[in-house]
Amino acid sequence: MTEFFTVKQIDNSRLVRPMAPNRMRECARLVLLGGAIALCAFLYCWQHFQAIQLRYQLESLRGERSQAAELNQELKLEVAGLRAPGRIDIIARRQLGLTAPVPGQVAPMDMPPGAVLAEARSAAAPSAQQ
Repeated sequence: MTEFFTVKQIDNSRLVRPMAPNRMRECARLVLLGGAIALCAFLYCWQHFQAIQLRYQLESLRGERSQAAELNQELKLEVAGLRAPGRIDIIARRQLGLTAPVPGQVAPMDMPPGAVLAEARSAAAPSAQQ
């Protein structure tokens, strides 16, 4: 025996699903609440990662500052060595051929009236004015 199935066409185009008006408001509230929570979480994460990035930059700058301080100290020591009077005297005598002046070679300078002559003080002696 052969069975036949017939297809019945159903037209649902005129049917409208009833929707509660409060359901859309509730859905919108949930979406806004979820968005606000996601925004807060995003801002917290961004702020946290920025703080970590700034800490790395700060440590890098501290390292650079300590290297610059070490270089500055080395350069100060080098300048002090180059300004040593004994070194300058050796260079003047050996390389430049300079000698100490003989008596009568240096003429004293005529001082204008009321002029004050500067005195050289040693660095170790405390000054009386202070």
